[in-house]
Amino acid sequence: MVNRMQFYIDGSWVDPVFKSSRPVVNPATEEAMYDVALGSKADVEKAVAAAKHAFQAYSQTGKNERLALLAEIIERYKRRAKEIGAAISDEMGAPLPFAEELQAGVGLVQFVSTLNVLKDYNFEEAMGATAVLREPVGVVGMITPWNWPINQITCKVAPALAAGCTMILKPSEFTPTCALILTEILHEAGVPKGVFNLINGLGPEVGAAISEHPDIDMVSFTGSTRAGIDVATRAAPTVKRVSQELGGKSPNIILDDADLYKAVAGGVVNMFSNSGQTCNAPSRMIVPLSKMKEVAAIAKAVADKTKVGDPRAEGTTIGPVVSRNQWEKIQALIQKGIDEGATLVAGGPGLPEGVNKGFFVRPTIFAEVTNDMTIAREEVFGPVLTIIGAKDEVDAINIANDTPYGLAGYVSAGTVERACNVARRIRAGNINLQGVPNDLTAPFGGYKQSGNGREWGKYGLEEFLEVKAVAGVNAA
Repeated sequence: MVNRMQFYIDGSWVDPVFKSSRPVVNPATEEAMYDVALGSKADVEKAVAAAKHAFQAYSQTGKNERLALLAEIIERYKRRAKEIGAAISDEMGAPLPFAEELQAGVGLVQFVSTLNVLKDYNFEEAMGATAVLREPVGVVGMITPWNWPINQITCKVAPALAAGCTMILKPSEFTPTCALILTEILHEAGVPKGVFNLINGLGPEVGAAISEHPDIDMVSFTGSTRAGIDVATRAAPTVKRVSQELGGKSPNIILDDADLYKAVAGGVVNMFSNSGQTCNAPSRMIVPLSKMKEVAAIAKAVADKTKVGDPRAEGTTIGPVVSRNQWEKIQALIQKGIDEGATLVAGGPGLPEGVNKGFFVRPTIFAEVTNDMTIAREEVFGPVLTIIGAKDEVDAINIANDTPYGLAGYVSAGTVERACNVARRIRAGNINLQGVPNDLTAPFGGYKQSGNGREWGKYGLEEFLEVKAVAGVNAA
């Protein structure tokens, strides 16, 4: 039974300085399941003091010590993976098999990947008479979202531990339980006291206090671009490092020689996965104008087969979105698409047929969208796909790049070579060709207003390292 009414600071579960809590609501039933404590600036002060003190010793630990710690965490995580998946399913609405296999599973992969990177990583290199050292950045504040909650936590915590940093985590108040389970795992695995600290709370209170704190050396943030701007603004006076993975409006270019059915059907399935609550979702499908009607028919067939329902029911494809506020935002954008003249191919406003409660969204597809429409510009963060026509390859690339975001892109073509040539011209941090998924050992992050910095694998580890040049070490 996880402890939702206390925080984990300096190796112990402690009461909040001020008593405050909020209910955690099951988005499928709209019922409150339990309360979670909310922190304050005073709790952040305690956690930062603990992390700052612990950094002195933990930053000096050796690679083998950190490898052993990661290995122990991995073994303990495996034993509780199903529990993590069940909590994620209940709190953010992902179908249970998806939550157990993918949501919880990717958290484990982040630890395994980091351990493998650390095994072969050299923290020192010689450059003539100078030694170049890579040292832990210091105390790290981590602010994470609800859509892939354990993944976004572990892809920060694992490399920070490997680098020798200490940390304070503020997970999403919508999905606190997986973070609490992970905290128990870290404690039982022997993470030294003060190295990892957890405070639940709201962004304007705990998130702001983390961003502004002068003794926090780095903030690693995942969330909306709007919130990311606030974090960066608050962090600026203390000139701390800020690494951000923010919003997206990712293009999915399907060229005229691609396998049309495979590319369109795969793109729709990918878009609807996790109820569309994925920052790199392929939300703008860019297709040849001449094939618009054919593409719309294929997409509609996939949407019609997508089963929206109880996350615990067998056969459910997608569950609800996370909250009423999110549901209402999506409904407003769907209506905006209709009002601006896009062709509604599938779905639309309101709850799915036969559903009378829960934050469920009808799988929605708009065709004949232009890139200046609101649904093509704003991140919907729900199961809503826009199909945009392009005159030719150059026009498709121009449309793809005509966005303030640059997190991801997708390209399908008759050959990998042609797809790759298009990928090189898309201004985004991650491009997937021919339906191939991301490699979690490769870097993940965005251009433009999709953020800065990179996560996963070697690049994720290096986000938590400073570079120091020591001249004269290798002098003859």
